[in-house]
Amino acid sequence: MIIVADENMPALDAMFGHLAEIRCYPGRGIGPEQVRDADVLLVRSVTQVNQALIDAAEKLKFVGTATIGFDHIDVAALAAREIPWSNAPGCNAEAVGEYVLTALLTLAQRLSVSLEGKTLAVIGAGNTGSATARRAQALGMQVLLCDPPLQAAGDPRQFESLDAVLAAADIVSCHVPLVRDGAHPTWHLLDETRLNGLKPDAWLVNACRGEVVDNRALLALKQARPDLKLILDVWEGEPSPMAELVEVSEIATPHIAGYSVEAKLRGNWMLLEVLAKQLGLGPVAEFSRFVPEAEIASVRVSAAVNQSLLARVARLVYDIDSEDRRFRQWLAQPGGFDRQRKAHLNRREFLSLTVGHSGQAAPDLWSELGFNKER
Repeated sequence: MIIVADENMPALDAMFGHLAEIRCYPGRGIGPEQVRDADVLLVRSVTQVNQALIDAAEKLKFVGTATIGFDHIDVAALAAREIPWSNAPGCNAEAVGEYVLTALLTLAQRLSVSLEGKTLAVIGAGNTGSATARRAQALGMQVLLCDPPLQAAGDPRQFESLDAVLAAADIVSCHVPLVRDGAHPTWHLLDETRLNGLKPDAWLVNACRGEVVDNRALLALKQARPDLKLILDVWEGEPSPMAELVEVSEIATPHIAGYSVEAKLRGNWMLLEVLAKQLGLGPVAEFSRFVPEAEIASVRVSAAVNQSLLARVARLVYDIDSEDRRFRQWLAQPGGFDRQRKAHLNRREFLSLTVGHSGQAAPDLWSELGFNKER
């Protein structure tokens, strides 16, 4: 059996090596020629698993994407060939929530403002949106949820309309899949009209899909309203985002909000579970077996917990300022967007850091934010 996989997927040999020969390629470089002999195709969001790719893979028996979203996969074409497929729902939820929290803490420190008491609109209250909401609430923020599909499905949480949350929010964070048609399309969900409805001094975070926000309208608004603050991880036109929009964003990164070591390993492991079941194999090894120890595994704090301290501890796990600087430096270079994504392999999740506490520290808060609390 031959497995063709995105080279950015970690621990492929450790997880899948006992099952098959593994051939790795850059995600955007996986095309018809690469999959001709593939029995299994494992990808991330940059590989377009379209009709042409599927037609070329005559031996294909399974497709897995180690991501939550699957808008890059032609599921109808797979169904026509009766090829099973799987995504990895929830694999990067904690990573995205921590990215948003770290970005908010970083920007708040730059601007010398407090996040406590601010209103955060979470648009899309699934796995990543919920992870973001939990952390915001732990910081004392008021959270408003908007998710018409979940609301229609009977989710018991309180939801508000999109226009209502945009009008009320100090900070808007987007966490929806990219959907182009149907009852609840999200392509250009935040269009020119809705963007113009943002409050004065509002912050906008997009860590889902670039096309959810009309980038040209956003650039025009930002140029007209410098009070608007932008935290953007995803872009229309990837891997060639609008350089002008990158330039005016307060924090800009190359689609890596969910790119923690744990999230990528978890996505792979979830696919391994599905594939093993497809092949009729027994249980796979525990996820923890594949997770390496963090370089900084513990820290002790004694001061009273405040926003500045939280920002400093978060940076021990993920230095988003450094990520932002490198992105701006590399963007003009050929292949810079994808090269930085590939280089982003060692970011850990908060749970990898055990926080000890003494004095006036607040141990419960560390757990609520996702850190490992000292026992």
